[in-house]
Amino acid sequence: MSLTLDFIGIVTTDLAASLAFYRQLGLDIPANADDEAHVEAVLPGGMRVGWDTLETIQSFDPSYERSTGSHRVAFAFQAGSPAEVDETFARLVAAGAQVRVEPWDAFWGQRYATVMDPDGNAVDLYAPLS
Repeated sequence: MSLTLDFIGIVTTDLAASLAFYRQLGLDIPANADDEAHVEAVLPGGMRVGWDTLETIQSFDPSYERSTGSHRVAFAFQAGSPAEVDETFARLVAAGAQVRVEPWDAFWGQRYATVMDPDGNAVDLYAPLS
């Protein structure tokens, strides 16, 4: 089999807010993309992450409904240091991100925190403690 995971998609109800959130995490998203129906960014290594508005998804899948309750997917961003975890967490929360897990020193050897993106997806921040 020659399948390769190449793309991760996020369905959003507020594209501009979602793009602003991920720009704060260092993703290279064009500044003029906020009004598009579909946006993609290429990550280091070639993987792509993309955003589609709810309306775009429903244009080809009319029965699509957003899930409710707790998040169904999580994204994880590795920081360069434990201090960067705390700084990034504080910056995202100051910009309006919902706190899921306050920064803490996890027993598995990482500084670890979780915030929610504007669409309710978990975004983990972590760095090795040593």
